[in-house]
Amino acid sequence: MIGRLNHVAIAVPDLDAGIALYRDTLGAKVNAPQDEPDHGVTVVFIELPNTKIELLHPLGENSPIAAFLEKNPTGGIHHICYEVDDILAARDKLQASGARVLGGGEPKIGAHGKPVLFLHPKDFTGTLIELEQV
Repeated sequence: MIGRLNHVAIAVPDLDAGIALYRDTLGAKVNAPQDEPDHGVTVVFIELPNTKIELLHPLGENSPIAAFLEKNPTGGIHHICYEVDDILAARDKLQASGARVLGGGEPKIGAHGKPVLFLHPKDFTGTLIELEQV
Protein backbone atom coordinates (compact mmCIF):
# COMPACT_ATOMS: atom_id res chain seq x y z
CA MET A 1 0.00 0.00 0.00
CA ILE A 2 2.65 2.57 0.94
CA GLY A 3 4.98 3.81 -1.74
CA ARG A 4 8.21 5.69 -1.55
CA LEU A 5 9.36 7.83 1.34
CA ASN A 6 8.24 11.36 0.50
CA HIS A 7 9.91 13.21 3.38
CA VAL A 8 11.10 13.19 6.95
CA ALA A 9 9.75 16.14 8.94
CA ILE A 10 11.88 17.77 11.62
CA ALA A 11 10.49 20.33 14.07
CA VAL A 12 12.91 23.19 14.62
CA PRO A 13 12.82 25.91 17.30
CA ASP A 14 14.77 28.33 15.04
CA LEU A 15 13.83 28.13 11.37
CA ASP A 16 16.67 30.36 10.16
CA ALA A 17 19.24 28.24 12.01
CA GLY A 18 17.73 25.06 10.54
CA ILE A 19 17.88 26.52 7.03
CA ALA A 20 21.49 27.61 7.50
CA LEU A 21 22.47 24.18 8.82
CA TYR A 22 21.12 22.34 5.78
CA ARG A 23 22.11 24.97 3.19
CA ASP A 24 25.50 26.15 4.46
CA THR A 25 26.82 23.24 6.52
CA LEU A 26 25.39 20.29 4.59
CA GLY A 27 25.24 21.95 1.16
CA ALA A 28 21.63 21.01 0.40
CA LYS A 29 19.17 22.81 -1.87
CA VAL A 30 16.75 24.61 0.44
CA ASN A 31 13.42 25.96 -0.82
CA ALA A 32 11.76 29.14 0.46
CA PRO A 33 9.64 28.97 3.61
CA GLN A 34 5.90 28.60 3.08
CA ASP A 35 3.19 29.23 5.64
CA GLU A 36 0.54 26.54 5.99
CA PRO A 37 -2.13 28.19 8.18
CA ASP A 38 -4.51 25.20 7.97
CA HIS A 39 -1.82 23.08 9.65
CA GLY A 40 -0.40 25.78 11.95
CA VAL A 41 3.13 25.51 10.55
CA THR A 42 5.72 27.19 8.42
CA VAL A 43 7.51 24.60 6.29
CA VAL A 44 10.78 24.56 4.41
CA PHE A 45 11.56 21.70 2.05
CA ILE A 46 15.12 20.56 1.56
CA GLU A 47 15.67 18.70 -1.69
CA LEU A 48 17.77 15.53 -1.56
CA PRO A 49 18.48 13.16 -4.47
CA ASN A 50 16.16 10.45 -3.12
CA THR A 51 13.68 12.26 -0.83
CA LYS A 52 13.09 15.52 1.05
CA ILE A 53 13.54 16.87 4.55
CA GLU A 54 10.74 19.11 5.79
CA LEU A 55 11.62 21.64 8.47
CA LEU A 56 8.57 22.53 10.58
CA HIS A 57 8.24 25.69 12.64
CA PRO A 58 5.18 26.85 14.62
CA LEU A 59 2.80 29.27 12.92
CA GLY A 60 0.56 30.76 15.59
CA GLU A 61 0.01 29.93 19.23
CA ASN A 62 -2.18 26.87 18.57
CA SER A 63 0.36 25.15 16.36
CA PRO A 64 0.84 21.44 17.05
CA ILE A 65 4.55 22.07 16.46
CA ALA A 66 4.62 24.55 19.38
CA ALA A 67 3.35 21.77 21.64
CA PHE A 68 5.95 19.36 20.21
CA LEU A 69 8.74 21.89 20.84
CA GLU A 70 7.57 22.43 24.44
CA LYS A 71 8.30 18.73 25.03
CA ASN A 72 11.41 18.72 22.79
CA PRO A 73 12.94 22.21 23.05
CA THR A 74 15.87 21.47 20.74
CA GLY A 75 13.54 20.02 18.08
CA GLY A 76 13.59 16.58 16.52
CA ILE A 77 11.93 14.23 14.08
CA HIS A 78 8.20 14.93 14.07
CA HIS A 79 6.85 12.54 11.41
CA ILE A 80 7.61 10.43 8.37
CA CYS A 81 5.60 10.81 5.17
CA TYR A 82 4.91 7.96 2.75
CA GLU A 83 3.25 8.23 -0.64
CA VAL A 84 0.05 6.36 -1.51
CA ASP A 85 -1.80 6.11 -4.82
CA ASP A 86 -5.30 6.46 -3.34
CA ILE A 87 -5.56 8.13 0.05
CA LEU A 88 -9.21 7.18 0.61
CA ALA A 89 -8.57 3.50 -0.18
CA ALA A 90 -5.51 3.59 2.12
CA ARG A 91 -7.58 5.20 4.89
CA ASP A 92 -10.36 2.64 4.56
CA LYS A 93 -7.93 -0.28 4.62
CA LEU A 94 -6.08 1.10 7.64
CA GLN A 95 -9.26 1.81 9.58
CA ALA A 96 -10.57 -1.69 8.78
CA SER A 97 -7.38 -3.10 10.29
CA GLY A 98 -7.86 -1.04 13.47
CA ALA A 99 -5.43 1.82 12.79
CA ARG A 100 -6.48 5.25 14.00
CA VAL A 101 -6.56 8.09 11.49
CA LEU A 102 -6.20 11.48 13.16
CA GLY A 103 -8.39 14.51 12.54
CA GLY A 104 -11.63 12.64 11.95
CA GLY A 105 -10.27 10.67 9.02
CA GLU A 106 -10.89 13.24 6.31
CA PRO A 107 -7.90 14.24 4.18
CA LYS A 108 -6.59 17.81 4.24
CA ILE A 109 -4.54 19.48 1.56
CA GLY A 110 -0.88 19.38 2.56
CA ALA A 111 2.13 21.56 1.78
CA HIS A 112 2.56 19.96 -1.66
CA GLY A 113 -1.05 20.76 -2.60
CA LYS A 114 -2.06 17.09 -2.34
CA PRO A 115 -4.38 15.25 0.07
CA VAL A 116 -2.76 14.06 3.31
CA LEU A 117 -3.75 12.08 6.40
CA PHE A 118 -1.94 11.42 9.67
CA LEU A 119 -1.93 8.09 11.51
CA HIS A 120 -1.78 7.78 15.29
CA PRO A 121 1.80 7.16 16.50
CA LYS A 122 0.67 4.61 19.09
CA ASP A 123 -0.44 2.37 16.23
CA PHE A 124 2.91 2.66 14.40
CA THR A 125 5.69 1.95 16.94
CA GLY A 126 5.63 5.48 18.34
CA THR A 127 6.01 7.19 14.95
CA LEU A 128 3.58 9.76 13.59
CA ILE A 129 2.94 8.74 9.98
CA GLU A 130 1.71 11.06 7.24
CA LEU A 131 0.26 9.61 4.05
CA GLU A 132 0.26 11.79 0.93
CA GLN A 133 -1.62 10.94 -2.24
CA VAL A 134 0.54 11.18 -5.37
